[in-house]
Amino acid sequence: MTNVEIPPEHPRAESLKIREKLIENYVNGVVASAGLIAHGRGEAFDYLLGERTTEPALKAIKAAAAALLTAERPVISVNGNTAALAAEDTVKLAKAADAKIEVNLFYRSIERETAIKRLLEKAGAAEVLGVGEDASARIPELTSERRRVDPRGILIADVVLVPLEDGDRTEALVRMGKKVIAIDLNPLSRTAQKASITIVDNVVRAMPKLVETVKKLKMESLDKRRKILLQFDNHRNLAESLNIIRERLSKLAEEGKNIVFGK
Repeated sequence: MTNVEIPPEHPRAESLKIREKLIENYVNGVVASAGLIAHGRGEAFDYLLGERTTEPALKAIKAAAAALLTAERPVISVNGNTAALAAEDTVKLAKAADAKIEVNLFYRSIERETAIKRLLEKAGAAEVLGVGEDASARIPELTSERRRVDPRGILIADVVLVPLEDGDRTEALVRMGKKVIAIDLNPLSRTAQKASITIVDNVVRAMPKLVETVKKLKMESLDKRRKILLQFDNHRNLAESLNIIRERLSKLAEEGKNIVFGK
């Protein structure tokens, strides 16, 4: 953490701790400067959702857990923000779901890749794919540095978890026939709309719940996991998230009106 002291009684204490962790990891070369902007955008949507894991998010987490456990070659894609905020849970999830971990960056450099790999290894990862020359394969029709993937990981994966916003690659992976699980606080983003399963939640809340749900579903039959997937409708679930935002805004607007007019 940085030297900023956050009073525990501060109403935004947890949010401020997350910001400081991102700043620290920006200084350490893990987080790109654009990652700080992306976090701010996500935080705005978290306010709209009430900074809580909603019922639609829990449904998506259950479907995501089922997808990871029914996959033959699941991969967790990690960028700087994910590593900074959820390295330990990423490693726990990989172990629980028998998934590989792969670094994939828009702002790619060997220094950042190595810093992220070190952070994941410190959290307990035995193997981290996609670093340096290991990212020797290419995603078709994608021109950014995200096109570079590990032939042992994302290239051959059937299910890819993409925590945090990544629209172009989500579309490209879906076109390749892969099931994409996204964690994105913005239900209107291209990532959220194009993914197979979208968890509209903060990654720091969603990842621990996903780990827990995977562990529970491992005790269930393959048929039950498949049934969960068949019953899940991502577009309907996104609509439910939007309804939550709409209802919350309407309630807040009504409360504000009452305050203004002294009711």
